[in-house]
Amino acid sequence: MSGELRWQLADSEQDGQAALFGVDALMGPERGTGKLSGLEFLPVVAKKILNPVPAGSRMPFRWTINVYRGCSHSCVYCFARPTHEYLGLNIGEDFDRKIVVKINAVEKLRAELADPRWTHEPVAMGTNTDPYQRCEGKYRLTRGVVEALAEHDNPFSILTKSALVSRDLDVIAAAARRVPVTVNFSIGTLDERAWRLTEPGTPNPRRRIEAMRQFAEAGVPTGALIAPVLPGISDRRDQLRDVVAAIRAAGGTVMGALPLHLRPGTREHYLSWLEACEPELHSRYLRAYEGRAYLKPEYGRWLNRTVGELDHEVRTSRNGRG
Repeated sequence: MSGELRWQLADSEQDGQAALFGVDALMGPERGTGKLSGLEFLPVVAKKILNPVPAGSRMPFRWTINVYRGCSHSCVYCFARPTHEYLGLNIGEDFDRKIVVKINAVEKLRAELADPRWTHEPVAMGTNTDPYQRCEGKYRLTRGVVEALAEHDNPFSILTKSALVSRDLDVIAAAARRVPVTVNFSIGTLDERAWRLTEPGTPNPRRRIEAMRQFAEAGVPTGALIAPVLPGISDRRDQLRDVVAAIRAAGGTVMGALPLHLRPGTREHYLSWLEACEPELHSRYLRAYEGRAYLKPEYGRWLNRTVGELDHEVRTSRNGRG
């Protein structure tokens, strides 16, 4: 670890709440990947849980909640990796394995929601780190946050790469009957090799499809963003069609597709991984991303046009069978 952690770690107990589970008890196999977790948890006491989106942002929401920082999904392309540097941690293995846990998140949120100045604006989860990553199975902070939002009839949305969200289907479905609620998934590919290479800590994407089906059947608006699409790895037409068809078959909405973007920090991490794992693609990426974080607009237009065409084909085929 470079330097000191900028957030103060919680003591062994904070306001009567145990701060840290034994790390040994939290280590174990990640089912579906064959990978051991080997995680370290850094409990902190957060001063604020409802966070405003920066002014001028194009996001369709103004408030976010992130109860964890860092992510055991270990996606090689994750845009949030540089946020770990702010804490004095590195964006590589530290981001994957040293997970910051805001242990007072639920209590703090309840207080903020009860503030008369709070106007029940929609809140987004999963914007910077996955709310249903591995440690949620132990800490259950996202479950508590969902319960608090539901109790206050506050609209919310969830974006995740994990099927663990289906554990909270009862609370989410009940809330969705009263206020606007959506549960969406990030599914860049269903290709087995591409998934294992680029998202080694995530559950199998087909488990996300099954979770989507459960939410659709429960009447909760759901779908998937096909993102990120990785040039030369997950952007063949047949690969994209498989994702589109699975989303539609599960009763979800195809929310669109986004190509990989490589901002400083993430760029160096991803390209280093690519050079070791897919060296034949490395030089192509260096040229394609030279001097830019995004690919040229032509690629984005091609991707969205292709996904749109595939979605139309799939829906037409399904309607014809009906």
